[in-house]
Amino acid sequence: MSERVHSFAPLLGQAPRVLILGSMPGRCSLDADRYYAHPRNAFWPIMGALLGFEPALEYPARCRALTAGGIALWDVMASCERRGSLDADIVAASIVANDIAGLLAAEPGIRVILFNGGKAEESFRRHVQPTLPAGLASVPCHRLPSTSPAHAGLSLAAKHALWREALAPYLPAIG
Repeated sequence: MSERVHSFAPLLGQAPRVLILGSMPGRCSLDADRYYAHPRNAFWPIMGALLGFEPALEYPARCRALTAGGIALWDVMASCERRGSLDADIVAASIVANDIAGLLAAEPGIRVILFNGGKAEESFRRHVQPTLPAGLASVPCHRLPSTSPAHAGLSLAAKHALWREALAPYLPAIG
């Protein structure tokens, strides 16, 4: 049986340069009310290594480090029906997108959108991109490998290298 789930508010700091979009938080994250809460999700270890913070920090400190580094975090979907916790369980016809156009308009310093996995990119291209005004549609978008433990086709080191390569042009501290 499907359940309607809702994503979180965006995680924003001052003058973000990068917007990372996931699809919809998994059950573990929703239960914890935290982005990327699953203990085997590679998001916080990768960001910690790239931005110089310990991924075991308390969640508020990790969020501060991420936003201080110029990264904003959100999900493509505001809500959807899902039969389980995985992206594959999302009922496509039930997707309601977040107001990403509004976020981009309010944060004109965002220079790139990075998708955390294929479902985020697919959902953005289907539900958000067609509605973007011309000025916002020019923001470059790139899909990166999902940090989810369900996507174990790449090693942590390989994912780290790809995320570094994508972030470095926009965040000089990573270079």
